Amino acid sequence: MLAKITSKNQLTLPKAAVEAVGPSEYFDVEVRGGQIVLTPVRMQRGDAVRAKLAELGLGQADIADAIRWARKAIPAQAVSEPAAPYRSEKPRKHATAKVARKRTVRSK
Repeated sequence: MLAKITSKNQLTLPKAAVEAVGPSEYFDVEVRGGQIVLTPVRMQRGDAVRAKLAELGLGQADIADAIRWARKAIPAQAVSEPAAPYRSEKPRKHATAKVARKRTVRSK
């Protein structure tokens, strides 16, 4: 099967190849002996989150602390938005009045 790589390094896999390996959102990419080898990775979203947490060194106690912190009641004053500094401007006259005056024709 033949596939073309775009100028942005994007590659569309042939339908027959994708159907042969089954649906997969992610592929492991390896370079072996001048060849690019794609291996489908069936990753559950929960597994991805757990892998990231492990990579960051966060355990169950850290997660529980973070959830407890997020659920704390925050006083209403702390959440309210500060008043926006608005300028008070004098109302402007509508531009069409000026145009209308220019169009008036003087009678002789």
